[in-house]
Amino acid sequence: MRAGVLRHGLNLWPPFLFAGIHVTALSPDYRHARVELRMRPWNRNYVGTHFGGSLFAMTDPFWMLLVLHHLGREHRVWDKAGEIEFVRPGRGTVHTEFHLDDPTLDALRAEAAGGGKVLRWFENDIRDRDGQLIARVRKQLYVRRKPGR
Repeated sequence: MRAGVLRHGLNLWPPFLFAGIHVTALSPDYRHARVELRMRPWNRNYVGTHFGGSLFAMTDPFWMLLVLHHLGREHRVWDKAGEIEFVRPGRGTVHTEFHLDDPTLDALRAEAAGGGKVLRWFENDIRDRDGQLIARVRKQLYVRRKPGR
């Protein structure tokens, strides 16, 4: 699927649309994505800052999508685990970026070549418009080469 079509589809996907999550960039080569969370009355918590679940949701499912696009049908790629560290309250529009490089993809292919499962952690930061760190997110991917491939 073309990256632009997927980006538009994700922006219309109800869990993102109603949470205020907006995919602002998905590169044609599936190496980079940028996602924003816009402050809305329905995604604020009791004290008027971004709801933590929305902060975490804005990072899902991008690592899986980027890796799956490059490893292709001969691999299974799933989100296995995730964690978030809240550093400071988020207000206004916050953003995060995902960057996937060749050494990471090469390592995943090599580690999965024998058919065993590979567990790899990916990290990204959520920042506000001034660059202040709001939260750190870690996602663990499960990667395995499909039998007979």
